[in-house]
Formats: sequence, C-alpha cells, structure tokens
Amino acid sequence: MIRPKPKRSRRLRNAALVAATVTGLVAANGPVVSAVAQEAYHDFERSRPDYKAQYGSWETIELPEEYRTQAVHAALLHTGKVLFVAGSGNDAKDFEAGSFETIVWDPVTGDTKEVPTPEDLFCSGHAYLPNGNLLIAGGTREYEVLADDVTRAAGVLTVKNERHDGPVTLPTGTRFTARGHSYVSTEDVTVPPAHLMGDGSSMAGEQDVWIEAEEEGDAPVVTGGQQFQVEDVEPERRRDLYGQGDTITLDKQNYRGLDASYEFDVATETYRKTDRLTESRWYPTLVGLEDGGVLAVSGLDEHGQVLDGENEVYDPATRSWEDRPELERYFPTYPALFRLADGHRLFYSGSNTGYGPAEEGRQPGIWDLDDNSWTDVPGLRDPEFNETSSSFLLAPAQDQRVGIVGGGGVGDSEESTARFDVVDLSEPEPRYEPAASDYPSPARYLNAVTLPDDTTLLTGGSVGYRGNSQSDLHLTTVYDPHSGHLHEAAPNEVGRNYHATALLLPDGRVMTMGSDPLFSDEENTIPGKFETRIEIYSPPYLFAGDRPEVTDAPEEVTRGGSFPVTADGEVAEARLVRPSAVTHQTDPEQRSVALDVRPASCPETGAGEPAAEHPADCPDGCCGSGSYELGVPEEEGLTPNGWYMLVVVDEKGVPSPARWVHVG
Repeated sequence: MIRPKPKRSRRLRNAALVAATVTGLVAANGPVVSAVAQEAYHDFERSRPDYKAQYGSWETIELPEEYRTQAVHAALLHTGKVLFVAGSGNDAKDFEAGSFETIVWDPVTGDTKEVPTPEDLFCSGHAYLPNGNLLIAGGTREYEVLADDVTRAAGVLTVKNERHDGPVTLPTGTRFTARGHSYVSTEDVTVPPAHLMGDGSSMAGEQDVWIEAEEEGDAPVVTGGQQFQVEDVEPERRRDLYGQGDTITLDKQNYRGLDASYEFDVATETYRKTDRLTESRWYPTLVGLEDGGVLAVSGLDEHGQVLDGENEVYDPATRSWEDRPELERYFPTYPALFRLADGHRLFYSGSNTGYGPAEEGRQPGIWDLDDNSWTDVPGLRDPEFNETSSSFLLAPAQDQRVGIVGGGGVGDSEESTARFDVVDLSEPEPRYEPAASDYPSPARYLNAVTLPDDTTLLTGGSVGYRGNSQSDLHLTTVYDPHSGHLHEAAPNEVGRNYHATALLLPDGRVMTMGSDPLFSDEENTIPGKFETRIEIYSPPYLFAGDRPEVTDAPEEVTRGGSFPVTADGEVAEARLVRPSAVTHQTDPEQRSVALDVRPASCPETGAGEPAAEHPADCPDGCCGSGSYELGVPEEEGLTPNGWYMLVVVDEKGVPSPARWVHVG
C-alpha cells in the first residue's frame, strides 16, 4: 500500500527562549520566516546534549572539490581508510571520455587521494579476499540507450558454424542480411567449430554477436525466428555459417557488462590486474567461499541480457576465474546473498536491484553449494516488492537471522512497501515472519549498517523511484534485534536514494554517501544531480560518557581458538565486525560475530583474581582486572578468513573504538 510522502520528523521540546523568538518572528513576518525559524529551532534542539544522548547526531562533510566523487561503491579498508569507486559514475560523458574515478579517503586525518582507475568499474561487484585486498569484478562495457534514442533496429544475433574444421572469426563490421535488409556487427566474434554428440550427431558451434541495421526505421525489425546470411564469406560457406535472431528491435538497449577483474591492493592503494571474468557482468554479486575463493553470480552480459545462471569462482592463488556449470543458478541482478554458518550454504533473501523478469528468481531460499540444491524459504510478505529492498544479517551472526526492509516494484515502479520481515535460518524449516512493527514509511534504497552494540541503523531511502517527486526520506531508525523493536534516531539531513551507500567506521560512527535522483524538483522537470556530500552519524553510545578501550591485542587470531586482550574499562561482550563493501543496498560482507569473553586466568590462582596480589605470577599484569581471553567461533562460515574490527562492549552497551585483527 502506498502512503503519502512522509514529512521530515521533528521532535519539539520545551525551550522557552527559542519558542518565544519563533513566535515573535512568525507574528512579524509570516510563513516564510516561520519555516526558517522552525528550522533554526530544530537545529538548536538537535545540538542539545540530552537529544544527542537519546537520538544521536549527524554532521555533513564536503571533500575538496577535486575529490568530490560519485560514491556508487564504498568499502572500508583494514587501514581504516575508505575506498570510493565511481568509475564513470553514471555519467555517459565521462564514460565516452574514458574518465574513471577512484578515491581513497582517511576519515581520521582527512587525507584524500585519487587512484588511477584502469577500466569502468561502475556497477561492478566486490568481495574481500583473506589477505584483506578487495576483489572487484565486472563493470560497464556500454551505456544504455533509451528507446526514444534508438533509430536503428539492433540486438543479439547467434552465429552458427556447422563445420568441424576449426573456429571462424568474423571482424567488427561483418555484414548480415535477412528479408532484404542489411545489418552490421559492432564487435569481433569467434564462432567455435561444430562438435560430435554422444549419439554420433553433430551440434553446431555458436556464439552471440551484437548487430545493428544499416537503415533507420521499423522495416529491419525482427521479432520472430529469422535466419541471417553472412555476406562477407565465400558463397559456399553460407550454407554452414549463418545467423539466427528473433529480437532485432528498436527497444531500449540495456547497459552492457564488462569482464574486468582486479584486486585493489590495500598496502599500495593500487589496482592489480587479474585474469578476466569468464562472463561479462554488470550488476553482479560477489560472495566469499570457505576455501578463500569468491563466487560471482548474475549480472548483465556483454549484450545487456541477464545471465541465465552462469556462475564462476575466483581462485586467489592463481588469480584466475573458472566457470562452474555445476553451480548453475539464476538470480536477478545484485541478489542479496548471505553465507550461513556451515560455510557451504548461501541464503538468498529475495532482495535484488536492477534487472530480471518479475516472474523468475524472486523466491527467497537456501542454496547448497555442495550439490546445487535449493530450498524455498516461504512467508515473505509483499514479495512483488523485493527490488531495491534492504537485507542484513542480524547481530550476532551466530543467531543466523536475516531481516528484509522496504523495497519497490520491478523496474521503474513508483510503488514501495514498509514491510519489515525477519527469518530465523537456524530453524529446521525457516520461514519469514513479520517483525514487531513495519518500517515507519514505505521505502526503497534504505541503507542498513550493523553497529557494534548489535543494533542496525536504517537510514535514508525514498518512497518513490529514485526519489521522484521529492520523495526522499529524512528518516533514520535503529533496530534492536534482541527486543525486535525500531527506535527513532536523529533524521538524516541529506536525502539518499539510488546509488547511495553507507558503512560503519572503526570509531563507531556511520558514514553515508551518494544519491542519484532523476529529478531535483517535485514536478519531475529539472534533472537531478549526484549527491557528493558525506554525512556522518554519531550514535547515542558516543554521548554516553567514557568508552572502554582495547589497549592490547594480537594482530593475528585463530578461528576456533582464544586470544588475550587487555582493556581499559569493564568488558561484558566482544564482537568481530567485518568491514563493509557495499553498493546498491547489497553488502554480503557485513556481519558481527560474538566472541566468548572470560577473565584471563592467573597461573595457580584461577580466573579473575587481581594481578597486583600475585606479582610473581603476573609480572606484566597478564591477568586479573582488565585482562580477558576472547574465544573465536570455529565455524568458518561464521567468521571467514580476513580482517575484522575487534570491539569490546561494557555493561551499559557502550562499545570501544575498534582495533583491527586478522582471522586465519
């Protein structure tokens, strides 16, 4: 159900002096000054310590002009710096000019630099490797062409080769004819030879190529099965080398995927080339596997078609990709996938962004990579509104629960939902159930960021498609997975819709970036502008007084084992928080893992006795108050190899600043 666009949330409190000032201004100057005065009043309220302690606080940051980029992709590196990948940034002029952008920003020092970007990694996928480098694969080969701008019929032609004597390469510009019309290829194509089947029959080799009619208008349109003759080969070859096509049209031409693949080297802050993807992918999802590899699924191929279940795996040892036909599984683009604790199963929440038919690949379920089996997970409300919804693994990860919030209709639908459902994947037959309450507003493009106190911040989004009709939500809430309730937080000042991102910083704050509205006015007549301001949220725990602090911890820890830490302040809980690598509300990396906490044991005296009473046994203060042993779960699916933020939490729920540790 679509509700009216919500107004910006304003909580008014008693402030006699400010209220009197507002009243006087309104009386004297009317509604215009009233609005200004109200805004000043709200700013005053939000600056008060008691407000911040309950709702948190936002601040807006603008990078130097030369570094203001379109933060389509954002990742927190284990150096504490933030990587922004824009590529061409949804700007066709930058794409044509070959102007691709990557920025590295240090939120502590403010240091910023641009990194040379080798190809257009706009709308790629990414996942962390065990060594902490970020694998980035896919991107943009060609920009879309809207139907109104298409003047010549074009589409995919399948070229078939019935000979067995080797492949045939047809260069760009090869002419094809059908029904008296001529078409030319826009790329080189190599067609493999025919091959024998098990029953002795022959199967023609085939390869797709993009072709475009030489004449404008409707006459060359092909919408049914049609054979095409290859003109630029010897006449005798035309009997066994030919094309077949049925969708050469004047329809919109989708973005086309790229087979780019790179590791972003965190130490050198440079891109390192790897072998190419086996399939071109635009809007893919990448997710880590239990052997340290990375699975790539979905995306638009080099011709703008959704890949039909062709998935592949990256091997970090050889830095190469391999087709995995035994893992054939179709998903719409940017599917939200979460690794389960057993390590070999993935949960598809139903969330996705972008492309794919409404009738296929929308059912949530559990995918077992051991045998490619699938188990439906039922119960999700409003399943037709999964596109541009937000999904997240609730903290701690051991609970194996996933939430899904909001979402909209397929494509450019203006409809959206306030649905908030949760599924417990540890149940024998898991199913979605409604959360304690729905979201306060229908919403698309929400960003979800799990905080070190186990809550999840939900912020931004819009009611309509890409913020149309000024429908951005200035609304932020905090979800408590233990109570199941949503709590009001200070509202975001900057609207965030399509191409917005958000992530947790090591100091416990949340930064939000990006937003790519189609229009900037309520009537949808003035083109929108990509939002380059950064907004940072400080949660209430940053205004709760002294924070605990990890004063010593090893840099390398072992899964299934324990490690010592010393802390300034009492420690009730501890978490390993995996850094985000997010785009299009899709972040398979984000998770918070609970650690066992126990006081460190003193030799002969047992746990928890003050170190000062046993100076011979603990000369360095190795045990007693402030010394703890933290235990890491042994399941690789819970805590995949890689870098994490170690955070300890006191009895009041206040988390420490993070300390980086590597799990191996």
